[in-house]
This record gives sequence, C-alpha cells and structure tokens, in this order.
Amino acid sequence: MKKSLLICCALLTFSTGCETAQQVLNNLPASTTGGVNTTQIAAGLKEALTIGTQNSANRLSAVNGFFANAALKILMPPQAQKVESTLRNVGLGSVVDKAILSMNRGAEEAAKSATPIFVNAIKQMSITDAIGILRGGDFAATNYFKEKTTAALTSAFQPVITSSLKKVDATKYWGDVFTVYNRFSKEPVNTDLSAYVTQRAIDGIFHEVSLEEQKIRKDPAARVTDLLKTVFGSPLAQKN
Repeated sequence: MKKSLLICCALLTFSTGCETAQQVLNNLPASTTGGVNTTQIAAGLKEALTIGTQNSANRLSAVNGFFANAALKILMPPQAQKVESTLRNVGLGSVVDKAILSMNRGAEEAAKSATPIFVNAIKQMSITDAIGILRGGDFAATNYFKEKTTAALTSAFQPVITSSLKKVDATKYWGDVFTVYNRFSKEPVNTDLSAYVTQRAIDGIFHEVSLEEQKIRKDPAARVTDLLKTVFGSPLAQKN
C-alpha cells in the first residue's frame, strides 16, 4: 500500500493527465495524505527542487564562492603540483596565484547561469523521472540533474571561464608549460585549462545541490515556505 501511494504521488507530481492516479489519491482518507491535496504535492516538490538549486547557484556565484570554500576551491590538478612547486621556487609564485584566482573567479561567474538551466530541467521532468526521484534515495534529484543538465552547464560555463582565464593569460601559460611537461611525464596534464576548470566548476555545483537536497529531505528548518512545511511535513512525504 505504501509503495502504491508513493507511485501515485509521483505520477501526479509532474503530470496533469493521469486521471486514474488522480482518482485513487483523491479517494484516500485525509489521515493517509495528511490533509495535503494533489495540487500542493505537485507544487511543493517542484518548489523544493527550485529553491535547492537556486540556493546552490547563489552561494557559488558570489565573490569567493569557490575561492574561499576549502572543499570546492579550484587548484592545480594533482599531477601538476610538481610543476607548480618548481615555478614557485624560481620566483613565479605570483603567476601561479593569479592563475588559481582566475580559475575560481571564472567558476564563480559561470555559476550565475546555472539556475535557469536547473529550472528548465525541473519543468521537463517526466512521470518516470518523478518516480525515480521520489523512490531513488537521498541523492536521486542530484543524480537526475547530473544526467539532464551536464551538457547544458558545460556549454554555458566554458565560454565564461575561458574569458576569465584569458584576462591573466592563464590559458596560454598553462598550455605552454604543460605541453613541454607532458613530453617527459608518464602522467600527462590536460593542456585544455578551460575544460579542466569547467569540469571542476560543474562538480562544485552538483556538490552544493546534493547538500541542498539533503536539507530539504531531512531538515525541517530548511523548508522555508509554508508550502514546503505542509508538503514535506505530511505523513505522505515521510513514507518510503
């Protein structure tokens, strides 16, 4: 019975044409649904995902959103650390620092374009997507966004990041140094700095989205509107 209720809820959440499921849920007693109607259920789940992705993008697009976040700060890749140390030892530390700052500033600027991409993915959720998210575990929504938005985020992020890196000649510097380095290394470094930073920026966005998803699912204090409190505090929302 619990599983049937959950499937019906998912069908209703992102579809207006599922008359059979609509009739089943409408006929359930108020004690089963917690008094929450189908319109509230649909709106509440969509609102939760929208708020979560907006919060993530807003944090990371602020100045120092990446640069001052120890978990997300974009640094030289591990295989390039020997080269970085060498450059610092010969007095080129300021050049490396400028490149690192530029990488993070580019990621912060690019993050501003994330929200509309996530919102569009929410609008396009199918019935199957909704069922998967509701039944798929703690990170089901994050995994959905990874599948549906990575290509669009890459297209939106990379030009912004490339522009930021060019301001301090970071792209040229990276390419020149690591093209030579790769001739002698068994662990070659990707000479496409823009691609590297873009991937790190996208990883950072999804990391923040996953944190927001956990808050909405598990922390009542994160349900910042009356609608979220009503829907996610109902007995129906607690059934797994």
